[in-house]
Parts: sequence; C-alpha cells; structure tokens
Amino acid sequence: MCGRYCFTTPAQAMVRLFGATVGNDLPNLPNYNICPTNQVCAVTSSQGARRLVAFRWGFIPHWYKSPSDGPLLINARGETIAEKPAFRAAVRERRCLIPATGFYEWTKDADDQRLPWYIHPVQDEPLVFAGIWQHWQMGEEEHTTCAIVTTPASKKMQAIHHREPVTLAPEDWALWLGEEGRGAATLMKAAPEDRLTFHRVDKAVNSNRASGPELIEPI
Repeated sequence: MCGRYCFTTPAQAMVRLFGATVGNDLPNLPNYNICPTNQVCAVTSSQGARRLVAFRWGFIPHWYKSPSDGPLLINARGETIAEKPAFRAAVRERRCLIPATGFYEWTKDADDQRLPWYIHPVQDEPLVFAGIWQHWQMGEEEHTTCAIVTTPASKKMQAIHHREPVTLAPEDWALWLGEEGRGAATLMKAAPEDRLTFHRVDKAVNSNRASGPELIEPI
C-alpha cells in the first residue's frame, strides 16, 4: 500500500518534466510527510493537454453523502480496480500521475513497535505513482479526489510490505494518461527489482504532524 509519502520538486520543475500547464492552487512544497486527506499534486490529461493540479488524497465515491460517509479510500488495488464500483469508471476515464520523491512503509520489531522505512528510486529519476481521480459534490461541499493504485510487491519490497504503489517510468506516462490508446492495465505491476531501494528512518515520522527533511535521513 502507500499511506504516506514525500514530495519536494518545485512546481516549475514539474511543469517542465511533464509538459503541463499549472491548474488550480497547488499545495505548499516541499512536504516530507504527505498524509491522507492532504492536498497533493497530480497530472491529468484532456485531449492531449496536460495540467498540473491539486487533488485531495482520499477518493470519495459519488454515492458518499459526506467525505467521511465510508472508508477513506487512499489506495485502489490494481487486481480489482476495474470491478470495484467505487473505481471502475475512474480507471477507464480518469487516470492521473501522482509525482513523489519517495514513500514510507512500516515493519514491526519484537516489541510490536512500528519501524518506518523510506523507499525511493535507486537512481536520480522521477518517482511517479499511477493514480485515479474523481470529482465529488454534495450540496455546497465539493472535492476533487484521488487514490494511488497498488499492486503485489516485488520480491525485494516484500521485506517491508506485501504491497507497493504502481510506479510508472517516463515512457509509460502517456499510456497511463490515455494519450496512447488502450493498454494501461498492463502497467499495473510491481516496479523492476532495480528501480527502488529503502532505508530505515527515525520514528518521528510515525506522527502525522512531523515535518522537515530530517524525516528521510537514514539511521
């Protein structure tokens, strides 16, 4: 799964990287501890034109009467995404790229304490999650929301968690965004073994109020 992540790239660098125009108000960056319900950066595409926008992390199905009317859907399982009523329309029609610098996962020690790990690319390259999005409105309240697509973890990543976010190489971005026709389902798989690495970080990140670059420093 992916329940917290880090993103530090400035907006103008993202504009150049994705060939996108800037849309609605973007969240403040850098953010070393992005949590569910935070506003996050995402890239969408319509008729080949890409936009860099802000979404609420936590997908709200159209039948929810309030944002808290059911489970907080921050992840969507790639194996069932096309079948689940909450996600099946979005994965066909509203896919997005969710850029990151790295993400966190947790293991437990012999005393059942949660030990955080920071996962990031081995090389100095973009980390981009496969995402889906949906606009939700009930009365005067409205949110444009997103979820990160996940898949069974690679053998390497299984040392930390049994699932991982679907990460997309630059050559796959256009296909996921629907700019190159059908075939996005083939991208919902674990990263190659040599794409990601990880290290232990301080337990300070266990708090959703923690912030600062020290959160990703190895210990």
